[in-house]
Amino acid sequence: MPTHAYVPHAAGYVDNDGPKIVSSRFVHEDSYTITRAEATGAYEGLRRALERTPAEVHTEVREATLLGRGGAGFPAGIKWGFLPEGAFPYYLVVNGDESEPGTYKDRLLMERDPHQLIEGCLIACYALGLQQCFLYVRGEMALAQERLAAALNEAYAKGYVGRNILGTDFSVDIVLTWGAGAYIVGEETALIESLEGNRGMPRLKPPYFPAAIGLYGQPTIVNNVETMSNLPWLMLNGAAQYKTYGSESSPGTRLFAVSGHVARPGVYEVEHGVTTFRELLYGDNFCQGIREGHELKTFIPGGGSAPWFCPEHLDLPLEARPVGDAGSMLGSGAIVVMDETTDVVKAALRVVRFFARESCGKCTPCREGTTWEERILARILDGEGRPSDLDLLLDVADNISPGPYPVAAHEAEGLDAVPFPPKQTTICPLGPSSVAPITSTIRRFRHEYEAKITRRDSIPVSAEA
Repeated sequence: MPTHAYVPHAAGYVDNDGPKIVSSRFVHEDSYTITRAEATGAYEGLRRALERTPAEVHTEVREATLLGRGGAGFPAGIKWGFLPEGAFPYYLVVNGDESEPGTYKDRLLMERDPHQLIEGCLIACYALGLQQCFLYVRGEMALAQERLAAALNEAYAKGYVGRNILGTDFSVDIVLTWGAGAYIVGEETALIESLEGNRGMPRLKPPYFPAAIGLYGQPTIVNNVETMSNLPWLMLNGAAQYKTYGSESSPGTRLFAVSGHVARPGVYEVEHGVTTFRELLYGDNFCQGIREGHELKTFIPGGGSAPWFCPEHLDLPLEARPVGDAGSMLGSGAIVVMDETTDVVKAALRVVRFFARESCGKCTPCREGTTWEERILARILDGEGRPSDLDLLLDVADNISPGPYPVAAHEAEGLDAVPFPPKQTTICPLGPSSVAPITSTIRRFRHEYEAKITRRDSIPVSAEA
C-alpha cells in the first residue's frame, strides 16, 4: 500500500511516516479480525504482562508516564494508584463515548483494532487485580459496536478473556455496553450513572471521585480508549523504548483528528509534545496546508470545548502544558480548522447550540446560561442584535464560568493570554465549554459581531421633567 494513502475501510485515517504505537494495524483491510490481529502480534503484550507480577506491570506503566488520552491528560499509572487497599470489588470502566465536536480518533481505534483495545483492558485489569471491565461505547457508533462485539466473542473463544486466561489464575469478564447518544455521559461520573441504568447526569466530586466511590459504589478506574490501546505496545517494548518518542513530559505518540478546511483531513498518529500545529496542518506528511489556496483564519486545538487559536499559535507543540499556558487545551485530540471564508459568529453559534442541546439540565447556570447564549448569538446572526448584546453574552458566560475565562493572547490589542483551566459554577465542564467559542471570537473578531448588529439599544424614557 502506498504511503499517505487513505484506507477506504477506515474512514478518516491517513497513513503517514512516523512511529506507530496504536495505529500500526490500520493499513490492513482485515485489521479488526483475530486472524490479522494474532498475525501482527496481538495478545503478545498480554502474555508478556502475565509473566510479570501485577505490581511490576503497574510500575512499567507509571514509569512510561502514559498520559490519559481522554482530555485531562492525567498519568494513567498515578491514577491507578488512587484505588484504596482492601476494598472489593474494583472495576475498570473504559470510556468509548467519544462525542466531543470534531473528535473521531477513538471511533477508529474501536472499528479498526478492537483486539488491541481488549488486550489493553486485560493488561490494566491484571495490573490492578480487577475481575470485571466495562466497555462503554457511544450509541451512534454502530460499526464500532459491531466490531467490538465480534472481537470480544473471538477473544472469549480463544481463551484471552474469561476464566484462567492463557492457563493462568487470572480471570476477567468484559461487559460491552451501548450508550444512548448523550454527550454528557462522556463525563466519567455521568457515564457511571448511565452504566447503572440511571439518567446520565454528573455526580458531585467530592465525594464521588470514581477511584473512591464509582460504579455500584465501589472503587473504579475510568480510562479512555486510546489510553488502553497504548498498553499492548508498552508491555512488549517497555517504558524506556516508549519514552524515546515524544517529549520528556509527554512521551509516546498521540492520535489527532483534524477536520475542516485543510487539504487532507483525517486522523494522524504523531509524536506527542514534539510535533507542532504547523507541522501537522501544513506538513507534506500530514494535512498539506489549507484547502485550495485559502488562508488560515482560526482553529480549535482540542475539540469543541477548547478556546480558539489563530495563526500565531501554529508553532506551539502538541503538548498540554504549553497549549494550556497559551490559553487553550489539547483536550480530546480534535483540531478543527477554519479558513478566511468562515463566518466566526455562525461557527460560534453552531458550537454553542451543541452544548445547549446536550446540557443535562442538572445545573442552573448551564441549563439556563447555554440557552441564553444560543438565543443571543442567533439574534445577532439574524440581524436583530443590539450593541448591548455583546456585553450581555459575556455576562451570561461569566455566570457559567467566572472570569477571566481562558483565552489566547491578542497582541494587536495588547491582551495577554489567560491560561487554562477555567473556573466553573457547574458540576461538570459542559457549561464552561459553551463559553469557549464566545470569549474566543469576541476577543479576536469583535468587529465581525459589530458588523452584524443593525439595531439600536432602547433609550430609557422618563416622565420626569
